[in-house]
Amino acid sequence: MALFGTDGIRGLAGDELTPELALQVGRAAAYVLAQHRGPGPRFLIGRDTRVSGAMLEAALVAGITSGGGSVEIAGVIPTPGLAALVVEHAADAGVVVSASHNPFADNGIKIFSHLGIKLSDDEEAEIEAHVGRHDLVSLRGDQVGRADFVEGAVEDYVATVVERIPLDLSGLRIAVDCANGAMYQAAPLALCESGADVALLHTAPDGLNINHKCGSTHVAALQDVVRADGFDLGLAFDGDGDRVLAVDAHGALVDGDFVIAILARHLKGKGALRADTVVTTVMTNLGFHLAMRREGIAVVTTAVGDRYVIAEMLKHDYVLGGEQSGHVINRDVSTTGDGLATALLLLQALGEMGQPLHEAAKVMERLPQKLVNVRVRDREALEGAAAVWQAVERETARLAGQGRVLVRPSGTEPLVRVMAEAATQDDCDAVCDRIVAVVQEELGGGPS
Repeated sequence: MALFGTDGIRGLAGDELTPELALQVGRAAAYVLAQHRGPGPRFLIGRDTRVSGAMLEAALVAGITSGGGSVEIAGVIPTPGLAALVVEHAADAGVVVSASHNPFADNGIKIFSHLGIKLSDDEEAEIEAHVGRHDLVSLRGDQVGRADFVEGAVEDYVATVVERIPLDLSGLRIAVDCANGAMYQAAPLALCESGADVALLHTAPDGLNINHKCGSTHVAALQDVVRADGFDLGLAFDGDGDRVLAVDAHGALVDGDFVIAILARHLKGKGALRADTVVTTVMTNLGFHLAMRREGIAVVTTAVGDRYVIAEMLKHDYVLGGEQSGHVINRDVSTTGDGLATALLLLQALGEMGQPLHEAAKVMERLPQKLVNVRVRDREALEGAAAVWQAVERETARLAGQGRVLVRPSGTEPLVRVMAEAATQDDCDAVCDRIVAVVQEELGGGPS
């Protein structure tokens, strides 16, 4: 039984991810954390703005308390805010009910350790095993845990971030897209306090409109606003607030690769980039690697998923890492990907460098890239699909070192992701399309 993907448990709420399953996960989490952290483990729980969030939150609270754990309920709060509160409250674990950038009908469960980072693979496997065996029952009487509400959780999170990243944005005009998600309260609080002239987009969540034609997965609306109304830049968060993308004054997208490159160069210039090294994933654009080489910055590459980036950073005490998607971690500021902290760090860097975003982004040149998500019957069948890997070898040889190919299964959806980079967009498109055709033929389905 495979429950946990690269970003926790994810599925269609009420179908793949039911209240019954959430209850079992909560009870198993309480049991496993009691083995690792002692009896009566304390949990913090939060969620994003999806209509199914309260339903799954209630089921998780029931599961945790029936397993002997206690719960503090933070309500709607960005994922990094919940992770920060786990540390601040010295809790044993945290749980976030969110499907991040996915459509509203999906939902998910992420579990954080007492360190504010995602639970280890071994602990997730233990929880998964208990859920699969149905071997845990409700405790009784005074063994049952308690549940209470946390007041002012969002305000506490914002205060912590702003204190760690002080800056004066007076005179700066910023457009902010909150994706009708968990950042709809936190981002305005943080940015308006900074002195900036802030225009807010998509801050009216109704449970159904999270990520709908807005946020970091749909930046066109923000780009139009920035260009039309003369903003200095725009910021686009995702549904749970753990990632952010930027838009420069000309409306050009500045993705996570560019943001990390800007921050890395800025930190190195201040002598604050430990070991002069950043950590990224295999999805990072080849142009980023070339830029960092010019800047004298080493790049360590991991599998896709911010949990793997963070693990590598912790192992070697690196300070900066992240993903092209906008997950960025600065360990001096946060324990996990934090869209708000990243936005403030970027604004701080631009202010200290005295550059607008479009100038700072010239630190790297993006190679043409194409990514296609191919819907398949079984994503795990990719490993044994010999014809697909033969196609990858052919295309890699054809690129002759002037580009690259990456084919991998999604960690959370029935998709195979095909990515190609090349010297020209035409070459990139052709390489990607040929591999996509083989994946469709061998594994079924079509582009999602």
